[in-house]
Amino acid sequence: MAKTSPGPLLGSRALNRATLDRQFLLRRSLRSAEDAVTHLVGLQAQNVKPPYQALAARLDGFRPDDLSRLMADRRVVRIVTLRSTIHTHTADDARTLRPLVQPARDRELTAFRKGLAGVDLGRLAALARDLVEAEPRTMAELRQALLAQWPEADPQSLAVAARCTLPLVQVPPRGLWGRSGRVALTTAEHWLGRPAAPAPAPDGTVLRYLAAFGPASVKDMQTWAGLTRLREVFERLRPRLLTFRDARGVELFDLPDAPRPDPETPAPPRFLPEYDNLLLSHADRTRVVPPEHRGRLWQGNQPHRALLVDGFLAGAWKPVDDTLVVETFGPLSRAERTAVLAEGERMTATLHPGTPYDIRFGTVVPSSGR
Repeated sequence: MAKTSPGPLLGSRALNRATLDRQFLLRRSLRSAEDAVTHLVGLQAQNVKPPYQALAARLDGFRPDDLSRLMADRRVVRIVTLRSTIHTHTADDARTLRPLVQPARDRELTAFRKGLAGVDLGRLAALARDLVEAEPRTMAELRQALLAQWPEADPQSLAVAARCTLPLVQVPPRGLWGRSGRVALTTAEHWLGRPAAPAPAPDGTVLRYLAAFGPASVKDMQTWAGLTRLREVFERLRPRLLTFRDARGVELFDLPDAPRPDPETPAPPRFLPEYDNLLLSHADRTRVVPPEHRGRLWQGNQPHRALLVDGFLAGAWKPVDDTLVVETFGPLSRAERTAVLAEGERMTATLHPGTPYDIRFGTVVPSSGR
């Protein structure tokens, strides 16, 4: 086999601008919320607000009701998919991505096998399906019902088994902007009124990942999806892709027609939510997180919300009553400070129209050493 060329070098700024462009963070997109969720292959949704904050940073003219309406109309759903975490996906992606990442759910389940001794997982899945399709159930309700069938099993392991074997979605009002509601679950098939889709070949998902997060390495894609053994997929697609290398010599793949802007393209400040996929979807995060700021978005196991300045992580932010508190990792220039204030005003006006917000700069966030 002929040795492949390592490809041209892409430095951290080139990778940064390319990824920001595909994430609609160099300039806001005029796409609809549904189109954006499709292009981004879902939005991290561990909490209720992050998908709304993510779209506010990326879309021109976005209003929170745009996403809430899609959720109420069952065109987007909240479901555990990538990296075993809750994502907001379109209905079509919920039906296909969940089967694609099922091997990761199977691996997750092995950690609970001790608590599931003597449990027939096929019977558990059938019983859990009947329960949640009769009416949406909370995890506590599901746990108690399953425990009645297997009283010797570990209750938490039973609930995890139901989540891992079934594509469970969270039904509204959970996930709606400005509404509260308990986490109640039913199956994706029941909620969407469509049968389960077969697991797709991973090739198409690799191409979608590159369109939203590239240029990227095989390990980057595996980090994003929570999957392993994707090298052969990239090799199969190699004739259709361009290859580059990063500063460490790692091979990167990309779509031939994907944008790769000039590294000096201006990148306006952006306020991103905790767990934003921009920060979690690469094995090497230095395209967004400077090495000196590694770990500074975390306090224990809890993440801070991210502030980008010049395209890179530069601080954190938090709402405190009717004040947006900005905490930077270092001094900002006068122009940067003015731009951050303008972006903060825009974000609060988008998400909280009619509510006046003060914006102030707080103390520098300490390093956690994570």
